[in-house]
Amino acid sequence: MKRLAFLSAGLLAVSLAWGQVKVVYHLSEGVPQASRAIGNIRNHLAADPTTKIVVVSHGAGIDFLLDGATDAKGQSFVGGIGELAGRGVEFRVCNNTLVSRNISKDKVAMEAKIVPSGVAEVARLQAKEGFVYLRP
Repeated sequence: MKRLAFLSAGLLAVSLAWGQVKVVYHLSEGVPQASRAIGNIRNHLAADPTTKIVVVSHGAGIDFLLDGATDAKGQSFVGGIGELAGRGVEFRVCNNTLVSRNISKDKVAMEAKIVPSGVAEVARLQAKEGFVYLRP
């Protein structure tokens, strides 16, 4: 029992020394990738609920964040997006994609923030904010 307490204290000290884990999930491939990502993010938060997660989407990756988006089973993404946003997950949508696809900003899920460029946002999070990159 003492050994377990010692190991737990040691892991806590390492965790505090390293700080919070920050992860950017990069989505650019459409609805199937978004479905995988939502499952991955749920599993990620189950394993480490303190992880800071930002989902950055561009190209076809924004599709799940648009009004009326459904997965391959016909289920709306709205519930999953809301659930994850309630757990602190941030969603970011590329404005370049919206402009090039002629999609109105009001078609984007209210939980999502529009950023100037999805790829620039991924790079900024990695280079300037220390986020780890994941692509489901």
